[in-house]
Amino acid sequence: PFTCLSVASLSMSTESKSQSGDPKSATTPPAMPAPLSDVQIKYTKIFINNEWHDSVSGKTFPVYNPATGEKICDIQEGDKADVDKAVKAAREAFQIGSTWRRMDASERGRILNKLADLIERDRLILSTLECIDAGKPFATAYHADLPGVIKSLRYCAGWADKNQGRTIPMDGDFFTFTRHEPVGVCGQIIPWNFPLLMFAWKIAPALCCGNTVVVKPAEQTPLSALYVGSLIIEAGIPPGVVNIVPGYGPTAGAAISHHMDVDKVAFTGSTEVGKLIKEAAGKSNLKRVTLELGGKSPVIIFADADLDTAIEYAHHGVFYHQGQCCIAGSRIFVEEPIYEEFVRRSVAKAKTRVLGNTVTPGITQGPQIDKEQFDRILDLIESGKKEGAKLECGGSSWGDKGFFIQPTVFSDVKDDMRIAKEEIFGPVQQIMKFKTIDDVIKRANNTTYGLAAGVFTKDMDKALTCTSALQAGTVWVNCYSALSSQCPFGGFKMSGNGREMGEYGLHEYTEVKTVVIKISQKNS
Repeated sequence: PFTCLSVASLSMSTESKSQSGDPKSATTPPAMPAPLSDVQIKYTKIFINNEWHDSVSGKTFPVYNPATGEKICDIQEGDKADVDKAVKAAREAFQIGSTWRRMDASERGRILNKLADLIERDRLILSTLECIDAGKPFATAYHADLPGVIKSLRYCAGWADKNQGRTIPMDGDFFTFTRHEPVGVCGQIIPWNFPLLMFAWKIAPALCCGNTVVVKPAEQTPLSALYVGSLIIEAGIPPGVVNIVPGYGPTAGAAISHHMDVDKVAFTGSTEVGKLIKEAAGKSNLKRVTLELGGKSPVIIFADADLDTAIEYAHHGVFYHQGQCCIAGSRIFVEEPIYEEFVRRSVAKAKTRVLGNTVTPGITQGPQIDKEQFDRILDLIESGKKEGAKLECGGSSWGDKGFFIQPTVFSDVKDDMRIAKEEIFGPVQQIMKFKTIDDVIKRANNTTYGLAAGVFTKDMDKALTCTSALQAGTVWVNCYSALSSQCPFGGFKMSGNGREMGEYGLHEYTEVKTVVIKISQKNS
């Protein structure tokens, strides 16, 4: 979804609808190969200093296919000792006079472009890994995630020799300028819902600005990141610049967050864990922290909206990737005059989703990532039933293996219900009713989150009123999930701190140094 195409337009493309977002027109879906049936899992070790290592402890952990519940392989389990090794390698690579620090900025850009080329070359392998490891429909991985990865790397490659300082007309006889310098060793903790895409969103701006990194992929989905470790070597990135330590959050993740020689941590994941990371930074060396956390994003649909478009975007905004998106538009506010029709057509749309093993052609909904998430979603669905929401469709598990949940729609949802307040992270759509613009803005903002929001209306006065009033890092008008490498992304309130991607994202990996030189006489 994190490409110049929106989630809805991509999904409509793979379902023989228009990429323009117009459900009335049709196009031929882009050509797509079949996923590899015999993909080899070559990389299961810890990647430090451009070498593959067993864990210091000798421990491994299993990785499972969430569509079948079957074990894919065992991965070397990194913990504090392995993080220490990785941080040491990253620090050595960052030393003044190192190959990486002396490299021309334009050469850093060339290397990032080379990495993008290699990922594009191996797009089929990586798409298959994302499919079996993360439970993504293959079309989603191939047509959305991998292009997003490639574009993110190329976008940041272009910035490598353009992140520059300024001269400043300081009072007095001084020559003053600023330098944009890398922060240093950056710890980067990746979520399981977009494993490779978030890997790219983390390493691309960091390397562009000249930092070195220690990456911890999610324990559920480490395969694509480890595969890219082999491409890091092939691209010519010097040893120690990128290190990848698979492991668990309470051990490897905590070691990165508490490490006294890590200068910055970037994390994408839950608000609960984000708080722990910020606390760890405060208790250690006050390292910089950027956080992209949870959401409970409102989508406001006025009676004058193009209803076909609104239904389509609202549907994909919450059901995309089984609802496992931080930006999921999971609180849908619909104006009273169109409420009943919106509910009826949304239910019909939800019933068209095709569930199954994500390597199978035509599948539009895969499994939840693991049993913990599966059980939590079902518990929230049960709470919706008990608290009086009307279950329109779905509401239970699907199939006899894997972690599948039926596409679920609730109507008559009240703001104080758990399903209206908590981040579900599953294929569950809540549809609420509103009467006035003032009322809906107040209700939309009545949450601890502030990641994203959507507004559907033909009245630009209403649209601009909402974009100003909604407390969210991104507000979409007459679209949803339209994300791009060029645009900054991040949240208000408890949805996080800082921004990723776009020019703003470079600031998070840059230290600004002011240099003041005494001169004999200044001339303008």
